[in-house]
Amino acid sequence: MFMLRPESAAEAAFRGEVRDWLAANVPQALRHKTFRPLPAEGMPWYRALSQKGWIAPHWPKAYGGMGASAVEQVILMEEMARAGTPDIPTQGLNHIGPMLIARGTPAQQARHLPSILSGDAIWCQGYSEPGSGSDLASLRTRAELREDRLIIDGHKIWTTWGHHADWMFALVRTATSPRPQHGITFVLIDMQTPGIRRRPIRTIAGDEEFAEVFFDSVSVPLENVVGDIDKGWQVATAVLSEERLRIGAPAQALRALERLRMMMHAAPVGTVDAAMLEAIALVEVEVEMLTAAYLEAAEAAEQGVVTDSSYLKLLATDTVHRLLALTRRVAGPASALRDAVRHGDDMLDANEMFLQARRLGIYGGSSEVQRNLIATRVLSLPVAGVKGGGRA
Repeated sequence: MFMLRPESAAEAAFRGEVRDWLAANVPQALRHKTFRPLPAEGMPWYRALSQKGWIAPHWPKAYGGMGASAVEQVILMEEMARAGTPDIPTQGLNHIGPMLIARGTPAQQARHLPSILSGDAIWCQGYSEPGSGSDLASLRTRAELREDRLIIDGHKIWTTWGHHADWMFALVRTATSPRPQHGITFVLIDMQTPGIRRRPIRTIAGDEEFAEVFFDSVSVPLENVVGDIDKGWQVATAVLSEERLRIGAPAQALRALERLRMMMHAAPVGTVDAAMLEAIALVEVEVEMLTAAYLEAAEAAEQGVVTDSSYLKLLATDTVHRLLALTRRVAGPASALRDAVRHGDDMLDANEMFLQARRLGIYGGSSEVQRNLIATRVLSLPVAGVKGGGRA
């Protein structure tokens, strides 16, 4: 793996340090796993990264992060993909953590940021609801204000790791308004609170990444509200913007490219023809293009420049989908096998990651919503019949 831009001596040294440390510290049983390991197996690796100081490269040092440059962040992604490090829960690191740094009260920051960094608290996102799709503003989970508390009733769905999480950041409706974006409140919910029931959802890929979460008169103190009552939409859209930037990172594409290369190495001689080699070369260029686009957006964010990240999420999603479709082509008849198989130190996976990646075009706002956001906000085109920019 290489980067389009030359690396400085310090960056090259950092890459060497990362590569050597990963070679010595990633458990063999966790390398190149398709599915995110369950907490008992995966969180020790999370904590090892935390102790090394690499768990939150994009967080400022003042809040316990690494304060890494965009280039250093990409070096970590590239070397982790190469080493086959497992997926870790990122809702705390990539979504609510940065939001609390930007908008949380000092008490909220002190309460939650250290436990996100240490891995003592796993977070989930309570946005999606049955029947709402990507029309996030149509949410129906309600919260009634009673003295110094919110009493929440409703139902969230497609909640990543909702059945494992210790905390949820959620949107609830606290008032009715002609404009659906008004009257929404952003709140932090302790998942051990009485009245919460969770039910995992098994996906087409065979994992249980998602869950339904039911709220029955769940009492939450007002100190857990981020921002103002009824004005949570601004907080929510800021979280989505950060989420799309992180989804638009090349991490998943780099992992998929490693799977493609493993399949190439295992392919029988003569089964990969010139046309397929050309397709592989093109998709490698696309990964470099995605990396360059992410670097541009991340460096702008470092300077406090707000950019529309919808195009980046689309680019990352489409690149991953093309990579994994090509992996199935290279696999040939083996693409009919459902499960990944070990081939020496490699993991040959034609289907598991392909099926998992279908969700990339849905969460964080569907690809259709992203295209309409680009059309209206960037190109100033009129688009009819599409509401909002939410999360499916």
